[in-house]
Amino acid sequence: MAQVTNILLCGVGGQGVLLASEVLALVAAEEKAEVKQTEVHGVAQRGGSVVSHLRFGDKVFSPTVRTGTGDILVAFEKLEAVRYGHYVKPGGLMLINDVEVMPGQIGEYKPYPTGINEFLHKKGFTLQAIPATAKAKELGNPRVSSLIILGALSAHLDLSPEAWERVIERRIPAKLLEVNLKAFQAGVEIGKSMAQAAAAGA
Repeated sequence: MAQVTNILLCGVGGQGVLLASEVLALVAAEEKAEVKQTEVHGVAQRGGSVVSHLRFGDKVFSPTVRTGTGDILVAFEKLEAVRYGHYVKPGGLMLINDVEVMPGQIGEYKPYPTGINEFLHKKGFTLQAIPATAKAKELGNPRVSSLIILGALSAHLDLSPEAWERVIERRIPAKLLEVNLKAFQAGVEIGKSMAQAAAAGA
């Protein structure tokens, strides 16, 4: 693949952004010539903003996605999609976990912003709201939402299902592997369904 794929993953500490970024990088490394990934920027603690840049393709010179060139932004929390949306190219895809995490506040209380998806849609981005947190709770483990999000993302990438499964099996502890594989497959189904719906409506 001559073209480089540019992806950003963002969320808040405790949501599994680091794990998801690592798994994606390992899968891409199995199938692509070069993968580069930045260190996570932000505060990797519970509640702090976290973002990871990841680029892969035949030849990758820099790990950082330049402003306005990102192909896909994966937001584990809605407000983080706004925070890092300027990295995404016009018409680029945003996969947004349909959950709201109130950021820490100092001083006068301000409510969580409304109309986030509508705002981003008006900016020209292609949006897919992923009910990852809700689906993870259905599976009995809220912490597997990151694997659901990765599954949805996989529907938009030229990376084989076998590579995803191999990396997940290596990276996830054996006692948690079954539920994480179920979560990933649930995400795949969500991603494919939304992609098909978008294609039908185009």
